[in-house]
Amino acid sequence: MHKKFLITGTLLGAAAVALGAFGAHGLKQMVSPETIQAFQTGVQYQMVHAIALLITGMLFERIPNKLINLAGIFFIIGVILFSGSLYLITILKATETIGLSKIGIITPFGGLSFIAGWIFLFAGIIKKS
Repeated sequence: MHKKFLITGTLLGAAAVALGAFGAHGLKQMVSPETIQAFQTGVQYQMVHAIALLITGMLFERIPNKLINLAGIFFIIGVILFSGSLYLITILKATETIGLSKIGIITPFGGLSFIAGWIFLFAGIIKKS
Protein backbone atom coordinates (compact mmCIF):
# COMPACT_ATOMS: atom_id res chain seq x y z
CA MET A 1 0.00 0.00 0.00
CA HIS A 2 2.90 2.37 0.63
CA LYS A 3 3.65 2.76 -3.07
CA LYS A 4 0.05 3.82 -3.74
CA PHE A 5 0.38 6.52 -1.08
CA LEU A 6 3.66 7.70 -2.58
CA ILE A 7 2.22 7.84 -6.09
CA THR A 8 -0.97 9.56 -4.93
CA GLY A 9 1.02 12.05 -2.84
CA THR A 10 3.21 13.05 -5.78
CA LEU A 11 0.21 13.47 -8.09
CA LEU A 12 -1.71 15.51 -5.50
CA GLY A 13 1.38 17.69 -5.00
CA ALA A 14 1.74 18.35 -8.72
CA ALA A 15 -1.97 19.13 -9.00
CA ALA A 16 -1.72 21.53 -6.04
CA VAL A 17 1.04 23.48 -7.78
CA ALA A 18 -0.97 23.69 -11.00
CA LEU A 19 -4.15 24.68 -9.16
CA GLY A 20 -2.26 27.23 -7.10
CA ALA A 21 -0.89 28.86 -10.24
CA PHE A 22 -4.36 28.93 -11.77
CA GLY A 23 -5.77 30.44 -8.58
CA ALA A 24 -3.07 33.12 -8.49
CA HIS A 25 -3.35 34.10 -12.15
CA GLY A 26 -6.51 32.78 -13.81
CA LEU A 27 -9.24 33.32 -11.24
CA LYS A 28 -8.84 37.07 -10.75
CA GLN A 29 -11.20 37.93 -13.60
CA MET A 30 -13.76 35.27 -12.69
CA VAL A 31 -14.52 35.43 -8.96
CA SER A 32 -14.26 37.66 -5.91
CA PRO A 33 -11.11 37.90 -3.77
CA GLU A 34 -12.94 35.98 -0.99
CA THR A 35 -13.59 33.09 -3.37
CA ILE A 36 -9.97 33.13 -4.50
CA GLN A 37 -8.91 32.95 -0.85
CA ALA A 38 -11.15 29.90 -0.27
CA PHE A 39 -9.70 28.27 -3.40
CA GLN A 40 -6.15 28.95 -2.18
CA THR A 41 -7.04 27.42 1.19
CA GLY A 42 -8.02 24.26 -0.67
CA VAL A 43 -4.71 24.31 -2.53
CA GLN A 44 -2.75 24.84 0.68
CA TYR A 45 -4.45 21.95 2.49
CA GLN A 46 -4.03 19.73 -0.56
CA MET A 47 -0.28 20.40 -0.68
CA VAL A 48 0.21 19.86 3.05
CA HIS A 49 -1.64 16.56 2.86
CA ALA A 50 0.15 15.48 -0.31
CA ILE A 51 3.36 15.80 1.69
CA ALA A 52 1.71 14.03 4.64
CA LEU A 53 0.76 11.21 2.27
CA LEU A 54 4.37 10.89 1.12
CA ILE A 55 5.49 10.69 4.74
CA THR A 56 2.74 8.17 5.45
CA GLY A 57 3.91 6.01 2.56
CA MET A 58 7.49 6.05 3.83
CA LEU A 59 6.38 5.30 7.38
CA PHE A 60 4.15 2.45 6.21
CA GLU A 61 7.19 0.81 4.62
CA ARG A 62 9.05 0.93 7.95
CA ILE A 63 6.12 0.41 10.35
CA PRO A 64 3.43 -1.42 8.37
CA ASN A 65 0.20 -1.47 10.31
CA LYS A 66 -3.49 -0.87 9.81
CA LEU A 67 -3.49 2.49 11.60
CA ILE A 68 -0.89 4.03 9.31
CA ASN A 69 -2.79 2.64 6.34
CA LEU A 70 -5.97 4.29 7.66
CA ALA A 71 -4.07 7.57 8.04
CA GLY A 72 -3.24 7.57 4.34
CA ILE A 73 -6.79 6.70 3.37
CA PHE A 74 -8.19 9.52 5.53
CA PHE A 75 -5.70 12.02 4.09
CA ILE A 76 -6.93 11.15 0.59
CA ILE A 77 -10.59 11.38 1.65
CA GLY A 78 -9.82 14.74 3.28
CA VAL A 79 -8.32 16.16 0.09
CA ILE A 80 -11.31 15.00 -1.93
CA LEU A 81 -13.89 16.37 0.50
CA PHE A 82 -12.17 19.49 1.84
CA SER A 83 -10.15 20.77 -1.10
CA GLY A 84 -12.50 19.30 -3.68
CA SER A 85 -15.53 21.04 -2.20
CA LEU A 86 -13.69 24.39 -2.17
CA TYR A 87 -12.71 23.90 -5.80
CA LEU A 88 -16.28 22.99 -6.71
CA ILE A 89 -17.64 26.06 -4.92
CA THR A 90 -15.19 28.21 -6.89
CA ILE A 91 -16.25 26.62 -10.19
CA LEU A 92 -19.92 27.16 -9.35
CA LYS A 93 -19.30 30.82 -8.54
CA ALA A 94 -17.14 31.35 -11.63
CA THR A 95 -19.77 29.86 -13.92
CA GLU A 96 -22.65 31.39 -11.97
CA THR A 97 -24.21 27.94 -11.71
CA ILE A 98 -27.31 27.72 -9.57
CA GLY A 99 -28.50 24.71 -7.64
CA LEU A 100 -25.56 23.32 -5.70
CA SER A 101 -25.19 26.18 -3.23
CA LYS A 102 -25.18 23.81 -0.23
CA ILE A 103 -22.02 22.01 -1.40
CA GLY A 104 -20.05 23.82 1.34
CA ILE A 105 -21.57 21.49 3.91
CA ILE A 106 -19.11 18.84 2.69
CA THR A 107 -16.02 20.90 3.59
CA PRO A 108 -16.08 20.24 7.37
CA PHE A 109 -16.24 16.49 6.74
CA GLY A 110 -13.01 16.83 4.82
CA GLY A 111 -11.50 18.68 7.77
CA LEU A 112 -12.61 15.90 10.09
CA SER A 113 -11.01 13.38 7.72
CA PHE A 114 -7.72 15.29 7.92
CA ILE A 115 -7.90 15.26 11.73
CA ALA A 116 -8.68 11.52 11.73
CA GLY A 117 -5.73 10.92 9.42
CA TRP A 118 -3.35 12.70 11.77
CA ILE A 119 -4.72 10.81 14.77
CA PHE A 120 -4.39 7.46 12.96
CA LEU A 121 -0.84 8.38 11.94
CA PHE A 122 0.02 9.20 15.56
CA ALA A 123 -1.55 5.98 16.81
CA GLY A 124 0.20 3.93 14.12
CA ILE A 125 3.57 5.36 15.01
CA ILE A 126 3.27 4.71 18.75
CA LYS A 127 1.63 1.29 18.34
CA LYS A 128 3.75 -1.52 19.71
CA SER A 129 4.79 -4.20 17.27
